[in-house]
Amino acid sequence: MTTTQILIIAFTGISLLLAAAVFTVAWRRGRLGGEIGRPGGEIGRLEGKIGRGDDSEVGRLDKAAVNRDKAAARLTGEAQPEPVAVAVVSEPPPPDPLTTKPEISAEEYDVTRRQFFNRGILAVFGIFLAQFGIASLAFMWPKLRAGGFGSKVNIGKLADIQAQIFLPDGRVQPLFVSAAQSYILPFQADQEQSSFAGLPVVAGGLIALWQRCVHLGCRVPPCESSQGFECPCHGSKYNYHGEYQDGPAPRNLDRFVVSVNDADELIVDTGSVIQTARSTTKTAQYPQGPSCI
Repeated sequence: MTTTQILIIAFTGISLLLAAAVFTVAWRRGRLGGEIGRPGGEIGRLEGKIGRGDDSEVGRLDKAAVNRDKAAARLTGEAQPEPVAVAVVSEPPPPDPLTTKPEISAEEYDVTRRQFFNRGILAVFGIFLAQFGIASLAFMWPKLRAGGFGSKVNIGKLADIQAQIFLPDGRVQPLFVSAAQSYILPFQADQEQSSFAGLPVVAGGLIALWQRCVHLGCRVPPCESSQGFECPCHGSKYNYHGEYQDGPAPRNLDRFVVSVNDADELIVDTGSVIQTARSTTKTAQYPQGPSCI
């Protein structure tokens, strides 16, 4: 006999035993229910006796006990207990809260619900406007503080800066200085015939352009292929001198005041921002290759 046959026989036997157990339990429950429910059963007979009132066994027993108690009372001559008088104490009625509540004046009541909501809305709106105004000023203008952006930033030696800006193939690579949030670039054009005329924004042949687009404040990255600055947010374009070329920008890139100290170092005053209108005379060629946006 194989293992499969043995398992089949075992499962069959277990199934038959379970079926027999279920049948036995069901049969016993049915029998017990019949004993309880049918009128001929013991419990049914008892319920019938209780339900028939005075004519049943329980009713007759209760009636006999009551009659015995009455007869014993007549024979012994015991008097029925007299009812006890209960003294009723009168108490004053509780005060009416509607008539006893104190009156409150309009000054003590302060504001109504409508006034409260109106004032709350005005307060929230005022706080929102104040926060928006402060955030706008912080976003549009540098923070003036000692050291770092908003003050004078030492960029380094002119020779070191120029070595990083001019590439071996003759192209120009802007030097980004995060402390000054500006791009350092060379300026080798005629300053008097441009938007740079008369402005302290050129020193040591270098200029410092603020990285922020003058349209909506996005950071403007340089485009190496076109040799200019191209805003990825809305498409404003400038040449490597920050002069407006295309897009929704209203003016040139903003510039910082620059100077050279006695140690031949470039100093960028990030607290002094110079704004100029769109240039009519360009001092740098743009584009010099494919655009990046």
